[in-house]
Amino acid sequence: MQKHSWSQIFTGETITLRCEIQGGEGAQWTYEWRAAKLNTPPTSNEYRIIRATESDSGGYSCRGRRDYFFSEWSDIITLTVSSSKPRATLTAQSSVIPAGGSVTLSCSVEGSAGWKFDWFRRDSVSSKAQLMRGNKGKTVIHVSQGGLYHCRGGRGDPAFYTEDSSDVTVVETFPNKPTVILKPSWPQIYSGETVTVRCEGSQSLVVWREHKLITPSTSEYRISRATESDSGGYSCCTMSLSVCSDIITLTVSCNKPRATLTAHSSILPAGGSVTLSCSVEGSAGWKFDWLRRDSVSSKAQLMRGNEANRVISVSQEGLYHCRGGRGNPVYYTEDSSDVTVKETLYWCESGSGEFSSAVNITVQNGGNGPILVSPVHPVTEGASVNLSCSLKTQKILSNVFFYHNDKLLQNDTRGELKISAVSKSDEGFYKCQYSGRESPQSWMSVKVTVSGADSSSSPVWLIVGLVCGVSLTIILLLLLYCCRTTNSDHCGYEIIRRSENIEKGCGGSILNREAKATSSSLSGGTPRLSHTSREI
Repeated sequence: MQKHSWSQIFTGETITLRCEIQGGEGAQWTYEWRAAKLNTPPTSNEYRIIRATESDSGGYSCRGRRDYFFSEWSDIITLTVSSSKPRATLTAQSSVIPAGGSVTLSCSVEGSAGWKFDWFRRDSVSSKAQLMRGNKGKTVIHVSQGGLYHCRGGRGDPAFYTEDSSDVTVVETFPNKPTVILKPSWPQIYSGETVTVRCEGSQSLVVWREHKLITPSTSEYRISRATESDSGGYSCCTMSLSVCSDIITLTVSCNKPRATLTAHSSILPAGGSVTLSCSVEGSAGWKFDWLRRDSVSSKAQLMRGNEANRVISVSQEGLYHCRGGRGNPVYYTEDSSDVTVKETLYWCESGSGEFSSAVNITVQNGGNGPILVSPVHPVTEGASVNLSCSLKTQKILSNVFFYHNDKLLQNDTRGELKISAVSKSDEGFYKCQYSGRESPQSWMSVKVTVSGADSSSSPVWLIVGLVCGVSLTIILLLLLYCCRTTNSDHCGYEIIRRSENIEKGCGGSILNREAKATSSSLSGGTPRLSHTSREI
């Protein structure tokens, strides 16, 4: 008994069993078949099973009969029918055809034999596969044209076919390859951004992803609101895959970036500014929005938007933050953390080490308002002072109003305010107004001095008086000494005469009184003294 030599039979195949009697050639035999499924066994030497099923599995045997003679039963042949349809497997030596070369493809069906193979090729996923007739039946072929290839196996009569193999993509290598470009070409793409894959080259190109054609077929593929699933390798190829670009990898991150704001200083100097810089780590292409608010509870206001420059200067205190944006439509980062900028505080210190209260200095009108030109140091009472008003771009302004302690000094405008003789009442705050804009107030201090001519000459007279007093004392002491050594008349005369000389030399009423008092005390009311007086 004989059957096909295949080790594996599949559902749907046609199987023929043949019964042969050795030495009985030429005789007329009828045959008996023994099988569990046979209801009406055939009498011929062949038993044919068309479109086999699993129920045809089992043991089969036969014997011959001629007239009343029976042969022995043959050995039992076991038939096993598999319900799963086999699939062909296509393997390629390489997926890239070198210029002027070829690639070897082989097809097989695992676990069974007796197959002949059909080969198919197509230009793209969307095109129809064409049978490669010249290669029919071959297990191994060589191809020199790019495309998508697959194969299938067939055996039996009528032919039973396997499932088609998976596609194998083969591409050709050319000197001038096309180019695939990511727009924008940022190294890091975030979930939600819009990205375009674009093909550039002389051939008619379409975008492929992982060797699969993206539909609809086009040379530009736009990804709106990208997600992590869009990550992968993209290339540009012809429809036949005969020419392909290098693969470019797109990586989409699901983590939304956060802008970072840094300040070179948190203290704002009077009349100066602070530099702020905004950045987004690990990526590029950002433009920045700058926002400010007065306090934590107030609403942030947009200062400057869509700024290509990542560095700005600010001259106003407050809480600042920034954010980055790029692409079209714009994709925004998370806002940066707040950075607080404060104005400079000023105070003064006494010689004993005591400190005044701190104050801040604010430059009004952005530094473009009028400025009062006034004395810096205290003004001496009685001196002349001129106050004027100016801008940074102009020395002296005309048509200016002047104020003293917030009171208008005159109704008409003028170029300067002149105070011919300053008094203590002129001390206070002054400011000027020009074209509706006021200058900051400036304090003018007045220094009061001791008034009158006596005050200026009194130190001189004091010194003269002291000198004269000391001189008189010395002279009187000499006269007393003289009186002891000479007669009284001569002594009294000398006293009176020297007293008169002192009065003429010093000329002071105080010295004159002192001289007379001295003369009286010396005379003691004696007649001699009176005589001396009469002589005088």
